[in-house]
Amino acid sequence: MARRTRLLALALAAPLLLSACSTSNSGSGNSGDSGGGTSGGAAGNGDLSFAVVTHGSAGDAFWDVVQKGAEAAGSDLGVSVDYQSDGDPQRQSQLIQAAVNQGVDGIVVSMANPDALQDSVEAAVAAGIPVVTINSGAERSAEFGAIGHVGQDEAIAGQGAGQRLARDGAKNVLCVVHEAGNIGLEQRCAGASQGLGSNVRMLQVDINDLQGAQSTITSQLQSDPSIDAVLTLNSAVASIAASAASDAGSKAEIATFDLNGDVIAAIKGGSIAFAVDQQQYEQGYLPIVMLKLYAQNLNTVGGGQAVLTGPGIVDADNVDQIADLASAGTR
Repeated sequence: MARRTRLLALALAAPLLLSACSTSNSGSGNSGDSGGGTSGGAAGNGDLSFAVVTHGSAGDAFWDVVQKGAEAAGSDLGVSVDYQSDGDPQRQSQLIQAAVNQGVDGIVVSMANPDALQDSVEAAVAAGIPVVTINSGAERSAEFGAIGHVGQDEAIAGQGAGQRLARDGAKNVLCVVHEAGNIGLEQRCAGASQGLGSNVRMLQVDINDLQGAQSTITSQLQSDPSIDAVLTLNSAVASIAASAASDAGSKAEIATFDLNGDVIAAIKGGSIAFAVDQQQYEQGYLPIVMLKLYAQNLNTVGGGQAVLTGPGIVDADNVDQIADLASAGTR
């Protein structure tokens, strides 16, 4: 189902790519007020302006790839894309409200903390601005009035990770949560418990203090030698977890969600067993396609269901196939 839905979205994008204007305005600037929302069908490519507002922290490689996908879509489709992010849900809500006030033609928003964003997302919908949610908050997306959601199902992805860990023989798994209050991360750990067949132990760390996070993981591994696997939920945290295992003299298997160059190298080198890839480039790219289709033709994608971008397992068997793509910043 996930593959068919992704192919549908890409097929719909193909004619748009052929007809895109030769002069595109993409990147981090807003091209101006479009007149407040969309009515569908009338605007030319260059008149469309979309805002992308995520909860990514500064320097997070995962969200750098999302941004690259969104801006590439803007360039390919000849529309303006303004990407902004803030890890604080209140400030993220303010960024959404600012986009509403600017009268953009569509908004893409990640909802790690749906309750904190509800008012601003619903304000966008009330103003006639279509919203596509990405990455987190799929279960609240339609409730808030969004026209679609793009991302992976966190529970299903967690189950896949847990099943793989069980296949590798893991029994006592530490699940490292790097953002407090992020519902998607909690769903991953819960799914991992289901896939593993026993409860994983959750450990809270702060992604903004990776040195402290490494010390915390090291301490856990030293105090409990029975921990035989560590599942991280972010590629940057995966690297420090591998270092923590080495510091602790632990033979625990390290696995992670998401990819970056360091994770690719670690999989090749054997210090990380596998990564769950949610193809976040698509989470940036496809919503821009969806918003353009809606603005110009009132099309929607997904039939009320999320457009799934994952999960897929990257391990020693297939890592070489995507290494170059990851180094180019698109995986």
